Amino acid sequence: MLERARHLVGLIGADIGPSLTPPLHEREAGELGLRYLYERIDIAALGLPAERVGELVRAAWFLGYSGLNVTHPCKQLVVEHLDELSPDAEALGAVNTVVFDDGRAIGHNTDWPAFQQSFVQGLPDVRTDRVVLIGAGGAGAAVAHAGLSLGVDRLAVVDADPDRAQALARSLCDRHGDDRAVTTTPEQLEAELSRADGLIHATPAGMHAHPGMAFAPELLRCELWVAEVVYRPLETELLRQARALGCRTLAGGDMAVRQAALSFELFTGLTPDRDRMLRHFAELAADTSALAVDVEAR
Repeated sequence: MLERARHLVGLIGADIGPSLTPPLHEREAGELGLRYLYERIDIAALGLPAERVGELVRAAWFLGYSGLNVTHPCKQLVVEHLDELSPDAEALGAVNTVVFDDGRAIGHNTDWPAFQQSFVQGLPDVRTDRVVLIGAGGAGAAVAHAGLSLGVDRLAVVDADPDRAQALARSLCDRHGDDRAVTTTPEQLEAELSRADGLIHATPAGMHAHPGMAFAPELLRCELWVAEVVYRPLETELLRQARALGCRTLAGGDMAVRQAALSFELFTGLTPDRDRMLRHFAELAADTSALAVDVEAR
């Protein structure tokens, strides 16, 4: 992609008002001297079903957007509406970044390398013989691929939709080897967690619009490590419960910044300063947390 001095980009998803991605991108663009506007395209606020994501992609192309980020619940639905997929996005069947280049909409997935890098940094020496993944949607597919690439021996996939869990497990076995991924049911989750080394959570549970946990907190054990994908709020109920037990934890903020940096480079052709973006993210998170406390106090 040719570098441009001006960029219009957007985020498509549901209940994305609290997202820190727009100001994070805009701050880094300002540091690099770019004119950069990042718009939220909230399908919940617009009253649109996720199945109409293709219309939003076409509208963004027509309006001259450089690209789009895509989040829950559209990461898998958007795939069929794109002209081309990167190899990883095609293998995962999930897209979180769309780049408009020479009239074509090209899908990428920056979630999986972001989670991989974050995991290596935040949980460098944990056991990964048996790991449980909760959530088989777009984010789940990305972190599952990252986990198996990092050496997880056996990944147990659980999702409220058993067909989706089975489809993801088959895809992972095709790519990483037979028996590397299996499916389990919510009813079998207690047994799986009782013998697991770690847990990766990749559902919307814990987000501002979906408070709480995806499972009963009593199923946690202090021996588990817990990796969270949700980053708003930074401390989800899952992380709070896990830390209270003494579990080693990985919050979703670092992954969020890393995927944002990778997407920013795809949109602009420029390499952002990731450390600077991490500092900006910390400032933004602190500002919004303080605002939330003030609002609640009133």
